[in-house]
Amino acid sequence: MKKKCLLFLVIAAWVGLSLGVFSTASFAEEKEVIYLSLADYTGPIAGLNVPADMGLEDYIKEINAKGGVEGITIKFIGIDTRYDVARAVSAYKRYRRTPRLLMVNSISTGIGKALARLIEKDKRAQLVPGDGEFQAHLGRTFIWGPAYQDAFAAIMGWVMDDWKAKGKSGAPVVGYLSWDNPYGREPLRGGKEYAESRGIKVLPPEFFPPGTLKHDVYLTRLAEGGADYIYAGGVDPTPTNVIRDAYALGLTKRIQFLNGYWGPTALGIGIHADALEGTAIVSFFQRGTDALMNKEPTELWKKYRGALDAYNEVYGMGMSWAMTYVAGVKEALKEVGYKKLNADEVYKAYQRITGFERAGIQGPCAYSPSSRRGSLEVKIYRVKGGKIMPITDWRKVPDAVSLHTF
Repeated sequence: MKKKCLLFLVIAAWVGLSLGVFSTASFAEEKEVIYLSLADYTGPIAGLNVPADMGLEDYIKEINAKGGVEGITIKFIGIDTRYDVARAVSAYKRYRRTPRLLMVNSISTGIGKALARLIEKDKRAQLVPGDGEFQAHLGRTFIWGPAYQDAFAAIMGWVMDDWKAKGKSGAPVVGYLSWDNPYGREPLRGGKEYAESRGIKVLPPEFFPPGTLKHDVYLTRLAEGGADYIYAGGVDPTPTNVIRDAYALGLTKRIQFLNGYWGPTALGIGIHADALEGTAIVSFFQRGTDALMNKEPTELWKKYRGALDAYNEVYGMGMSWAMTYVAGVKEALKEVGYKKLNADEVYKAYQRITGFERAGIQGPCAYSPSSRRGSLEVKIYRVKGGKIMPITDWRKVPDAVSLHTF
């Protein structure tokens, strides 16, 4: 009888210990938070989105390798939407009930607009590239940096400086061509008003479908309209291809070409350096030689991706998304702890990380109760000798969003 009792106690103790171990392991496994990227890995912006999500994913790997965020693992989920709004909405609906899905990165302006109501309904938060409408009407959508129209206004300010530096009187004429989609139109919604307030004449814009291979007809119309400067939108390789066509037409000899955030990166420079020579680029994140001198992103690239000869500076921008996410999760944990952590708390936390620094990759975080802009500073770069080099320091963008009626 005593032996049976002893055996029972030993078995009970072993079972109890086993359950304790397993329950602890299960508890540890459950301590995770989710970051969902509604990405484009094979579509028209894959050349930039792929390296950006590499930076995001590698930074998350690094955080997880060091024990996560306060012991919580970050799970990265990347979905290839091919830049298609319907695919992105479908993907979000598939994951929207995922426990502790705290942030969604919507890779295009169109996707961000399509998801905005669902994001509000789910009391979640999303990131979008640069749609100023989300600053004009504050909600649960945050912009990566300054709004597109703010950046357009900033480079229009540089245009005036450049015009005067060349000894020209009066004000220049600016042409604009970009994709025929919400992103392509966004820089002008407030940006055009800003340019005109500085006396700049903006020609009727030219829009073309993503995937267009030749741009001669659009460029010719702008040139015949008297453009002194032409802003070429789209996501690389589109801006590179536009300027390649302008170079072939001889237009780059007399017209200064300009690009926005997604203008020529290492992707385009490596193929058409001669055509791109002299192109000016406005960017909210470090580009070219600046990016290569920043040790934090370049060391992470070398650790996970290899030699820097294939480095693309949008890798650092992707890291900044992850840095901001980690800061937001930490801030939410301070307020409510893990058990009460949810997307609504992270949405609130993002508004409390104003001033957060991201290794110099972009300006300090500008999220706040009254701001959905990810930062407020841009730099102007120029292509010189096959390299992208800064020609200004960080400068605060004008508030062009407020100039447009949304």
